[in-house]
Amino acid sequence: MTVDPNAATQSWPSPQPDHRRAHPARYLLPALVAAAVAVGLGVYGRVHHPTGTAFNLAGFSSTGAVKSWLASTAFFFALVQLVSALMMYGRLPGPRWASALHRWSGRIAFLVAVPVAVHCLYALGYQTYETRVLWHSILGCFFFGAFSAKMLLLRSERLPGWLLPIVGGLVFAALTLIWLTSAFWFFRTFGVTT
Repeated sequence: MTVDPNAATQSWPSPQPDHRRAHPARYLLPALVAAAVAVGLGVYGRVHHPTGTAFNLAGFSSTGAVKSWLASTAFFFALVQLVSALMMYGRLPGPRWASALHRWSGRIAFLVAVPVAVHCLYALGYQTYETRVLWHSILGCFFFGAFSAKMLLLRSERLPGWLLPIVGGLVFAALTLIWLTSAFWFFRTFGVTT
């Protein structure tokens, strides 16, 4: 018997893969945090007296235009998130840096969405006077709750392979519907203005 001196050494006995599954209760904390964030935002938006405006940026004709363009920017980066996630999971061909693209596009989408959400909560509150506005309010709260759960789940070990794509898909779907009930509606109603 010959021994290859360059071969990697093994410990005895050889390590076995860890097939233990995490107990479902481990995912209770992210679910509870998601619910607390969503309900907390909804309650704050409902009891807070709306101010009518919170910010405006030079170069834009209205606060609605600012919010619509920021929301559209967040939605664009959410689309980048979707494509890069498909690359990471091998559903689309992609570069090795697809995971970095996924992380950074998510960070940018979130950072651009926050001022829009702050304005919506502070200036308008949780509104229910029309079906579109009611769904927009519900989805806005749900988005930040689902996003919180996703961030907590990213740090969990031994996740089932299906869980993170499902939660990420919910975050993407919520942001898409938020964009449709706000920026898309604004551009269709008032035109594509700056």
